[in-house]
Amino acid sequence: MLHSKALSAETWLDRLDRSSYALPLLFMLSMAETLIIPIPIETILIPWMLSHPDRRWTIATVALAGNLTAAAGGYWLGVLAMEQWGDTLVGLFGGAEAFDSFSSEIENNGFSAILAVGISPTPLQIAMLAAGATGYSFLLFLLAVGISRSTRYYGLALLVHFAGDKAMKLWQRYSKQIGAMLFVLAIGWLWFQFR
Repeated sequence: MLHSKALSAETWLDRLDRSSYALPLLFMLSMAETLIIPIPIETILIPWMLSHPDRRWTIATVALAGNLTAAAGGYWLGVLAMEQWGDTLVGLFGGAEAFDSFSSEIENNGFSAILAVGISPTPLQIAMLAAGATGYSFLLFLLAVGISRSTRYYGLALLVHFAGDKAMKLWQRYSKQIGAMLFVLAIGWLWFQFR
């Protein structure tokens, strides 16, 4: 009979934090969250920052770097591939209605529209494609994404700084329920996208 001991979230994060692959993995996960996965990276950042508050600024910086790298790639995908694969890309990332709506929003309120999407937990995929496809300034796009995502990630680090112990207790109490809910959401999203 196999007996496996379940790892607590804190034990798992300690192992992750000691790994030489931790920050490259975070970079890749941040890129994946920006390009593909609709689950906010905060679900990883919050417990990691709470378990290792001494590294919260590094964690926020690596997540931001991954996000900006993926946002740049998504922008250029919008520039180069929308003509040939536009319907497929738009369908994968939210649908033609969302794309058309955000394209109009970029034409009317470019910087503030991108800034708003970057701060909210709304997936950035449609904004990247629309910005690239409409020819919105690449530098202004990156600046808006950089400001908005810096606000999210460094704001989270500040939250951990000021509410650390209380937030950690809440996380420990509800981490299994949150993890199960996120898993179900991810499976549902995958089923909906690829059915």
